[in-house]
Amino acid sequence: MPQSQNSYTIHSMELGPMENFIYLIHDHASNTAAIVDPAWEIDEVLNFADSKDIRITDILLTHSHHDHINGLQQTLEHSDAKIHLLKPEAAFWGANLNKPVLHHGADQIQIGDSTIKILHTPGHTPGSACYQVGNDLIAGDTLFVFGCGRCDLAGGDPEEMFQTLKKMKAELPASTVLHPGHNYAPQSPTSTMETQCQGNPFLHFDEAADFVKYRMHVHDKIRDTPYGPVSKEDARESIK
Repeated sequence: MPQSQNSYTIHSMELGPMENFIYLIHDHASNTAAIVDPAWEIDEVLNFADSKDIRITDILLTHSHHDHINGLQQTLEHSDAKIHLLKPEAAFWGANLNKPVLHHGADQIQIGDSTIKILHTPGHTPGSACYQVGNDLIAGDTLFVFGCGRCDLAGGDPEEMFQTLKKMKAELPASTVLHPGHNYAPQSPTSTMETQCQGNPFLHFDEAADFVKYRMHVHDKIRDTPYGPVSKEDARESIK
């Protein structure tokens, strides 16, 4: 379902067995786009772009796990596009990519008239990134609707995830629209930061030790997808 502002539209498709969201950030002025995390039945996204005469010029990777990059080669064969990822993720991944553009947090990417800011959001992997355009945030596996990415896979670090989410909660405007990497929500696939601050249990902890206990030892025993809201009181009670 597309989410549109004046200069750009975010088109999303849910693809693959893990309910991945693949995004196109479509700049209206240039009729070009960046594709975020090309994976699974990537033909559907590429054919959609072709049907609208949208030229894919850039590939943005939130992180390097297989379920987010398994359509990368096909996308490169379809489009003469630049690959963008954070420098720490490239080091963690170790892939022999052909001249990717490596970034640091706070770097910006220009797609036509649309400016995309890169946020370094480690925790799920060392170089996990979120992409902010206008009032929209494409969050990969950093933040889901009422959830967050696992920290027990290769490269995961729950202490880093705590600091990442604490910073996002403090710095992102309440009206920011969250576009997650997976469809784990019970109703709308998107949300606002205001709603997440109210109901996402991973944003309810003030101490790193409490967050780590909940993320690593409690959460997966008491919650299953689709994720619904959790009150601050219930989240904190669950770790006692």
